[in-house]
Amino acid sequence: MARTKEFDPDAALRAALELFWRRGYEATSLSDLVEHLGIGRASLYATFGSKHELYLKALDRYGEEQGPRMLAELSRPGPALPAVREVVRRFAAEAGSDGERRRIGCFVTNTATELAPHDPAAARRVELSWEQAETLLHAALARAQAQGELPADRDPRALARMLLVLMQGLRVVGKATEDPARVRDAAEQALTLLD
Repeated sequence: MARTKEFDPDAALRAALELFWRRGYEATSLSDLVEHLGIGRASLYATFGSKHELYLKALDRYGEEQGPRMLAELSRPGPALPAVREVVRRFAAEAGSDGERRRIGCFVTNTATELAPHDPAAARRVELSWEQAETLLHAALARAQAQGELPADRDPRALARMLLVLMQGLRVVGKATEDPARVRDAAEQALTLLD
């Protein structure tokens, strides 16, 4: 007869996500995970597999939590361009904020810089996240163009890609800068391309 789990796997995954997000993959040891999650090594392996598998599951969970927010922001009825501007400004505000979230950045961006160059599974997840964000931005910009908010000579796909790269860059720069104007000014300058 199989033993029942004496911990909440969902809560443990959430705790692992937070730890990996704060420290990164390489700086988080298996001992750190066991201590932070409050479960035994055998339970960790039995439930999540290896440290790498747990990291990928945490990254998947992060995507499940973050994706709907951008979808909701960019698919509201009415004018689309203000929603695009709000999303970019939110990224800039978060990247330039005072606090832990600014210092730890975006989990996807962190994965892109730490693991994606040499980890195909992590790279696929980063690319999927970026494709989803680009698709949402492109759809909103195409809608803005169809509604007459965006000039007809603009390329919604190229603008979506530019904004995606900008938003990821804001996250990277925001982690290291002490000057919130650096990310805010960059975002505002990029948004002038939508006029």
